[in-house]
Formats: sequence, C-alpha cells, structure tokens
Amino acid sequence: MDTKPPDTWVLDRMVLAVERVRERLLRVTSALDGAGIPYAVVGGNAVGAWVARVDVAAVRNTQDVDILIRRTDLPVTIQVLEAEGFVYRHVASVDMFLDGPDAKPRDAVHVAFSNEKVRDDYLLPTPDVAEYEIAPPFRVLPLEALVRMKLTSFRRKDQVHIQDLIDVGLVDQSWLGRVPPELADRLREILANPDG
Repeated sequence: MDTKPPDTWVLDRMVLAVERVRERLLRVTSALDGAGIPYAVVGGNAVGAWVARVDVAAVRNTQDVDILIRRTDLPVTIQVLEAEGFVYRHVASVDMFLDGPDAKPRDAVHVAFSNEKVRDDYLLPTPDVAEYEIAPPFRVLPLEALVRMKLTSFRRKDQVHIQDLIDVGLVDQSWLGRVPPELADRLREILANPDG
C-alpha cells in the first residue's frame, strides 16, 4: 500500500492565490484608513463581505481588489500606496495600483471614482464614498449601493455576484422597488433565472 502523501502543489498554489488577494486588500485598506482617505471596497470583495455575513460557505473568491475613492484624493492615494510598495498605472482608461514593479494587472488594486461613470455608456455613476459601512477591518459599500453598482456594470461577473446575493437571501423580489427604474429590468432578469 502506498503511504506517500498526495502532492499538494496545486492546492497550495490555490490557497496562495486567495491569501495574496486577502493580504493586498488588508494592506490597501489599512494604508487608506491610516491616511484618513475616504474609500469603500467594491467588487468581489465587497460582495464576499456581505455574503459572509449570512453564509461563509457561499463566499466566492476574487482575483483582484477594487476600491472606490474620490478623484480629488487620487494624488494623496498614489503617495500613500506607493509608500506601501504599490506602483500606480493608468492603462486603457483604468487607474490601478500594481502590487510591485513586476506585478501584472491581475495583481492589482483597481480604482473607481466616486460619483462618476466608470464607462460613458453606463446608466448611472458610482455611489459616493460617504456611503459605507464597516465590515471589519475595512469599509465596504452598503448593500443597496453595491447592488446598484453591480446592476449598472452588468457584466457576467456582476450578474453572478447578484446571483450570490440572491442565493443567500440578501436580495429578493422586494428589491425591484429599491433600485432605480432603469436598473429594475436587469434585476428582474436575474431574479427570473437566479441559477443563470
């Protein structure tokens, strides 16, 4: 009988990928908090923070960190995050902080600007960073603002994030009256087919 333990190389790399995103999220938010820069975590980490309040087993991993800041705070944010080893880049209309000089855009903190449209064709601008809740140890958008943001982007991953929120009971039919009319049809579409 073979008693050699199975090779865990692939599993170790999977765990390392999740840990790197977690570490990047904590470094960024700690630095922003320490500098007194208003921000909110958005994207997959924000969805994960909300889902974890209900069912930790339903939390989906994400590959990057997304933050919402005011455009006027970008210069000081650059100074603060570069002091933490991040490298600021503006690439293809996207502002990001690479996690070191040799990092790829997947190893980055992506920036959205408060009260601005992420893309010109989006229906609504992003929420204000004054809208946040503490999801220890960082700030996250309130659920209603996060849902609006996800419905505005409406990419496949945004739709999946809404499905995750539906799956744990955080979003349901009653939300059709809570989102702006221009987004209600998008939510209705996901509610009609929550399994995709």
